[in-house]
Amino acid sequence: MNSVAGLGSIDLTDPHTYVRHDLSGLWRHLRDEQPVHRHPETARGPGFWVVSRYADVQAAARDVKRYTSERGNSLDTLLLGTDPSGGKMLTTSDPPWHTHLRKLLLRSFSPRALGIIADRVRASTDRLIAEAVLAGDCDVAADVAAHVPLATICDLLDIPDADRAELLRLTKSAVSSDDPDATATDGWMAKNDILFYFAELAGERKDNPHADIVSLLATSEVDGRYLSQSEVVLNCYNLILGGDETTRLAMAGGIDALIDFPEQWRALRDGEADLDTAVEEVLRWTTPAQYYGRVAKQDLEIAGQPIAEGDIVTLWAGSANRDERAFDRPGEFDLGRTPNNHLTFGYGPHFCIGAYLARVELHALLDGFRRLVGGIERRGTPERIYSTLFTGFSRLPVRLREPGESGVSAGAGAAST
Repeated sequence: MNSVAGLGSIDLTDPHTYVRHDLSGLWRHLRDEQPVHRHPETARGPGFWVVSRYADVQAAARDVKRYTSERGNSLDTLLLGTDPSGGKMLTTSDPPWHTHLRKLLLRSFSPRALGIIADRVRASTDRLIAEAVLAGDCDVAADVAAHVPLATICDLLDIPDADRAELLRLTKSAVSSDDPDATATDGWMAKNDILFYFAELAGERKDNPHADIVSLLATSEVDGRYLSQSEVVLNCYNLILGGDETTRLAMAGGIDALIDFPEQWRALRDGEADLDTAVEEVLRWTTPAQYYGRVAKQDLEIAGQPIAEGDIVTLWAGSANRDERAFDRPGEFDLGRTPNNHLTFGYGPHFCIGAYLARVELHALLDGFRRLVGGIERRGTPERIYSTLFTGFSRLPVRLREPGESGVSAGAGAAST
């Protein structure tokens, strides 16, 4: 990747930008010199504001009075000027409807409700890691990270086992892609296929409800009325995408960081790193959802910069989580980092309802690697996904060694015994 220190011709609406370039220098420049930057119009749509400092991102994220999410929360829809899910899906709705819908869904995402699911997560994660260690060479992104989050959210939605592989394929194409030649049409087709799948499933569950979230949405009243079919379907789509994509990318990114920072791998492996604290650092470091989008509901200012009513405002958590004003040594991966008030899950009313579940999954991954893996070594070139919203690895080839196995020295490209 090419390192970028200035704006130049960098286009944040192009998915290839995030694969071809290391944008860390760009974000540092923006935080220091242009914390509220006006991104120019492109062929994909109008110009928009790029907010990069921690304090500004945090303040805008919690402000649901002056910003709306109902025109979309990603550039893919914001640049079109409208979002069909606006006012229907949790992430693209505003209070008070958002508040009522969130209260319903939180029934299924509380620590108490997820107790049995958490036990399954730990067992399945251990099994996948053990199989990868036995194989020796593997692709952590495909062989481990791709399976745990998808299986977990599919359990919550009670998705039949026979449908899960296809849903994984579709979720990996809906808002990102492993393929550099993928088109916007490919993404829309994947989204439509997911929506169609849940339309059929929700219809079945409405007549024959199970103990799952699809049935909960299809049969519950929210603010005195039942959800429409489109509201049920869109929220199922939101849950499976959020429950799969973000945690999968955080898992792969966390393992990549352990290779790049072998002293942190040793701290984890030797039990010196607290797992809960380590999970938070993986979340800060990876920040799978790079930003959240809003539209200004009125004229306002951010850090002294006037923003007009109707302007698109993008809040870059990926930059905020590396802001030197909020974090000491933000460019270092430190499993012992505390405090660690990252913005990976958002902030305020739109704080991610799946945060507890994601933490359970990452805890299981780190715990499994600590107990079952003796060393990690790169075995090829990692490949990144193509997306304007998400960031992370589509391919991460490694060799995993059993505890006590010798033959690899820690150093560049290796983290081992």
